Amino acid sequence: MSAEITLLVNPTAGRGRGAHAAQPAASALRAAGFSVRTVLGADAGDALARLRTAVREGTGAVIAVGGDGVVSLALQALAGTLVPLGVVAVGTGNDFARAMGLPVGEPAQAGRLAAEALKEGRIREIDLGRVTGTPEQRETWYGTVLCSGFDSRVNDRGNRMRLPAGRFKYDLAILAELAAFRPFPYRITLDDGPVIETEATLVAVGNGSSYGGGMRICADAVPDDGLFDVVVVGDCSRATLLRVFPQVYKGTHLGHPKVTVHRAAKITLEAAGITAYADGEPLGPLPVTADCVPGALRLLA
Repeated sequence: MSAEITLLVNPTAGRGRGAHAAQPAASALRAAGFSVRTVLGADAGDALARLRTAVREGTGAVIAVGGDGVVSLALQALAGTLVPLGVVAVGTGNDFARAMGLPVGEPAQAGRLAAEALKEGRIREIDLGRVTGTPEQRETWYGTVLCSGFDSRVNDRGNRMRLPAGRFKYDLAILAELAAFRPFPYRITLDDGPVIETEATLVAVGNGSSYGGGMRICADAVPDDGLFDVVVVGDCSRATLLRVFPQVYKGTHLGHPKVTVHRAAKITLEAAGITAYADGEPLGPLPVTADCVPGALRLLA
């Protein structure tokens, strides 16, 4: 293994915490005897290109410093390779780190954990979701949840709003989407089974358990069992949705009669006018197909 470690840093993550978190993480790695190079990039595309170059040149590991967005970027370069990923989670959501049992908001501790894992060869192989069928026909990897329906419509609306800033913007987007709420007609294909035609509020495809900063939509998902947990929230009324949605934070919504959970290694989702998101990043409109790829990522844990 190369002694050079690559830090992939989002300096704006967590309202600037990413820039501050890089230093203690780098210090922990250097103290363990590793040399450190930092990848920033002018934008996401440039950062990914630089990261792919580092992987191709033989970096010993990649440490993603930031939130779920920078982890998502790292997955695009590391999926299917032997280069391991460490995570210094200092973003807003940090759902990937939570799902993997990694430190959140503790950059020095996370840096030490990554350094110790490298020294001891402590690697956990985890599954990733691989999405195809997007309009650009690109292959996209994700680690936590692919979402579609009410929750993705909230994301769409929130992303279009310039004000207010922060999470309050998404609270307003939820209220606006509730006012216009209706279930959506879906066509769902699990593995190579028959098409399921159903009215649903949302469909979430979980490799990890949560999204949105701790909303446990796929609470029982296990990231190394080779299967997705597919959570279908059925044709709720607005009143039922208002009762069920807060339960997502504890995962108790899974017991509601309007909620169905399937397990599958492959899923195709079709619905008109719905955008899919994975790891909080927009994929484009449905239809999309996602495969659960066992052991696609080597994680420092």
